[in-house]
Amino acid sequence: LHQHFSTLSLDNRVRLEPLPPVRGLIYDTKGVLLAANEPSFTLTVTPDKVKDMDGLFEALSKLIRLDEADIKRFERLRRQGSPYLAVPLRLHLTEEEIARVSLDAYRFPAVDIRTDLLRTYPLGIDTAHVLGYVARIDEEEVKRIDAANYRGTDFIGKNGLEKAYEEVLHGRVGYRQVEVNAKGRVLRTLESEPPVAGKDLRLHLDIRLQRNAAAALAGRRGAVVAIDPRTGGVLALVSKPSFDPNPFVEGIGAKEYAALRDDIDVPLFDRALRGQYPPGSTIKPFIALAGLETGVITAGKTKHCSGAYQLPNQSHLYRDWRKGGHGTVDMRRAIVESCDVYFYGLAHDLGIDRLDEFLTKFHFGRRTGVDLAGELGGLLPSKEWKGRVRHQTWFPGETLIVGIGQGSFLATPLQLAAATAAIANGGH
Repeated sequence: LHQHFSTLSLDNRVRLEPLPPVRGLIYDTKGVLLAANEPSFTLTVTPDKVKDMDGLFEALSKLIRLDEADIKRFERLRRQGSPYLAVPLRLHLTEEEIARVSLDAYRFPAVDIRTDLLRTYPLGIDTAHVLGYVARIDEEEVKRIDAANYRGTDFIGKNGLEKAYEEVLHGRVGYRQVEVNAKGRVLRTLESEPPVAGKDLRLHLDIRLQRNAAAALAGRRGAVVAIDPRTGGVLALVSKPSFDPNPFVEGIGAKEYAALRDDIDVPLFDRALRGQYPPGSTIKPFIALAGLETGVITAGKTKHCSGAYQLPNQSHLYRDWRKGGHGTVDMRRAIVESCDVYFYGLAHDLGIDRLDEFLTKFHFGRRTGVDLAGELGGLLPSKEWKGRVRHQTWFPGETLIVGIGQGSFLATPLQLAAATAAIANGGH
């Protein structure tokens, strides 16, 4: 019995507090800061110390602004965590609000004012899709993260580089064991282990190039990806239109989020990484290279383009984009003028099996493996794919359509940039 009450007494005067780590910063290739941490004052409440929560809200609302959204967020976070841990109630307190609460602190033993470092993105919409953003940990994430290492941490990477490098950027939590009085105020620190800050990221991304690419797309839907062929480093990755990631950090309002979600231009959609489009004539250099690699054609061999192509023993005409055709063309001229007839014929001579094998080497139909979450792999059509997915036979005319990058063929802008970089770098 003595041991039991001694333990209760110890629990009443000794408290273990987590010390959250500072999140690592993100820089571009030249040291420009892309993701920063800025101080912010947060009013927290420890639920275990409150007998009348509604009464506490009413009393606090007479000292500081406290709206329905603050209370809803508090209740959601309260359900996710332990009743013994402080839960954020009001964010971004002003100096005047801090003074008001401090003067009446004796009335609110469950209330504390905490200094947090909040994530900010100085360049906003220009880096939203590549950096992603952090936001408050949700109920599903609570189930899969290391709860011990996230004690005292409210935020986690949700997408982009923030999610891909979460373990690197987050760091390791520390703790301190403190002695407190009956009112819960800290008297002294008994033991402590400092947190380990997250590591900074230095990207290949060149923000000058990134912003120029974004400006070039102003007013349009589209994507730009630039890769350094020597290293594979992504120098620019832009999707337009974009959005400001900063409101997402602390929880964007329902009305503001609905406006982004329902926008006809879908600014939340990453076209560079997830947009899957027919590659069109951008695929023609790869078809030409397949012809050279397999010996089906030589660069100097000429073919006549009359403006249409016919398969043997068929009447259907596969037309060129130029009415009347391009006349006599060799490989170089066929690429420069984007002669469809030349590539219809070359695709037919190669056959779909060889095309599939060769284009797969450039990662068409597969993810590139870029260090970003959410990449899609496009679609490289083949006999095997059509039989497995559509339960249909492959037709010779479909091979011709693949030769000009149309039909079921889909690629992301990132895939096209990576494949083109491989050609620019001699095949690597």
